[in-house]
Amino acid sequence: MMTLLHENPLGQFEGQAEVGAVDHPGSCEYESETQAYIVSGSGANVWGERDAFHFVWKPMSGNFIVTMRAGFLGEGVNPHRKLGWMARAGLEAGAPHVSAVGHGDGLDSLQFRRTPGAATEEIRAPITAADVFQLERKGNTFIMSVARYGEPFTAVQVTDLTLGEDVYVGLFVCSHEDDVTEKAAFHDVRLVIPVREDFFRGRDPFGSRLELLDVASGHRRIIQSTDDIFEAPNWTRDGKALIYNADGRLVRFDLAAGKPSPIDTGEVVRNNNDHVLSFDGSMLAISSHSEDDHFSRVYTVPVRGGQPRLVTPKGPSYLHGWSPDGRFLVYCAERDGEYDVYRIPVEGGEETRLTTAPGLNDGPEYTPDGKYIYFNSVRSGSMQIWRMKADGSDQEQLTDDEYNNWFAHLAPDGKSFAFISYLPGEVEPGDHPPARRVYLRLSPLDGGTPRVLAYVYGGQGTLNVPSWSPDGRRLAFVSNTVPYR
Repeated sequence: MMTLLHENPLGQFEGQAEVGAVDHPGSCEYESETQAYIVSGSGANVWGERDAFHFVWKPMSGNFIVTMRAGFLGEGVNPHRKLGWMARAGLEAGAPHVSAVGHGDGLDSLQFRRTPGAATEEIRAPITAADVFQLERKGNTFIMSVARYGEPFTAVQVTDLTLGEDVYVGLFVCSHEDDVTEKAAFHDVRLVIPVREDFFRGRDPFGSRLELLDVASGHRRIIQSTDDIFEAPNWTRDGKALIYNADGRLVRFDLAAGKPSPIDTGEVVRNNNDHVLSFDGSMLAISSHSEDDHFSRVYTVPVRGGQPRLVTPKGPSYLHGWSPDGRFLVYCAERDGEYDVYRIPVEGGEETRLTTAPGLNDGPEYTPDGKYIYFNSVRSGSMQIWRMKADGSDQEQLTDDEYNNWFAHLAPDGKSFAFISYLPGEVEPGDHPPARRVYLRLSPLDGGTPRVLAYVYGGQGTLNVPSWSPDGRRLAFVSNTVPYR
């Protein structure tokens, strides 16, 4: 099932209400083009034994992860005015709740009321002036993660907080003054139902969201949302469409029309999320699993479709890059129990092994000038981004941090690369499953600390393939959620 946010006047939410006694009713304006929420609210406070504020909510059950970027509009009156996420047992003024709160003076805190009419408690975050807020529920544990956009999250949590299975989850604004109305803008709002602890991809369904990210501002738009799995969007060279894989087939998503259509790949219909376009945009290279031995092999096919031509008779071979001069494909292949980066002529023939370090070497991609191949490797103990010259020489490590980093994609201007980072403790170094907490990050080629572009629930299929827009201004990616009603 495909859903569109603009069909609902409150976007992803179902209702709005004044909680407690307020002098001036608040409002929520949903801007369908930017998918931003402009929320106004008055109210004396969210504190003590009773609250007063404006709340925009959705009923949710069980575990969730909700994330957004937010800021007040205007200078404001009271430095203690509040905005944030809230999960609430009821809409009564004294109902139990937990809130990820940003204050007008920059204080960020996790606030909660354990029982009806009880006093509010608070745990302050180690940072101030955050503009990215996440609230996560794991049973009776609630985690607030906050960041200044571009930086990693910092988290605090409360345990043994019983709100009940069903809660109201949403955005709130409180002016902290009875006779004052304050307004805030909420961008990049995402409501996620995470997979269960014993999740198995082949058994448990989850949904997919096709998103566009503006690299300069960091703001995101969902352009397609389904209850099914699709993955790995390429951006066509003319900038008019995205190509992704779904249920073994390749799909072209027309950006102007907002509609998907299948790409004919003949008898090759077990395609995975490793597919790239030639630099001239005329051809696709794809990976597909054989029905006979279930090994992935590499093929080429015209971008508009046709019967693919086999390039790598040996498997498993997982495609990742096409050289700018159109002569070579590079891919990750398992040979004699080792996964390494290989190169092969586009017409086929003898393959050349480019890496020999023990452990997984994966995700090779050429720089736009063809001089280097970027890839990821576990040779240092964790998955990190590396590069080598196009002939495999001079291999050097580029990232070295606490994350497991995968799939570097070079910007069209050749000055930076985007990649996906699994948060500490989420995965083993050689694993990249879907439906996990990840960052999309950007690093300059000349060094420096990578900055976070997006705070995402995703992983496998999110950013596997080159997905920069031709002008280098946007990235396409896929995020995940278990379907919710």
